[in-house]
Amino acid sequence: MGAGASFNVFRRLDAPELRCAVPEDRAVPAFIEAKGWVFERRLDGGTPRPRGFDVRAADVVARWNGFYLFETWARDEAR
Repeated sequence: MGAGASFNVFRRLDAPELRCAVPEDRAVPAFIEAKGWVFERRLDGGTPRPRGFDVRAADVVARWNGFYLFETWARDEAR
C-alpha cells in the first residue's frame, strides 16, 4: 500500500464477496453507514490482504472516490 496507507475494510452482508476499503483518514461513505454492511478488519502494510485487493488500484481509486470497491474471488482464509 502507499506510504503508510491504512484502510478499514467493510463487507456487504447480502453479497459477502463484495468489499469496500476506506482509507483510515477518510470519512466512511454514507452507503456503508446504511444497513447491509459490516466492518471486517483494518488493513495496513503488515496485515494480509484479502484476495482481490489490488494495492495500486486501491491507492489510486480511493484518492479520487474516497473508497475502493473490490470483490474477493475465493474464500478468504485470513478472516
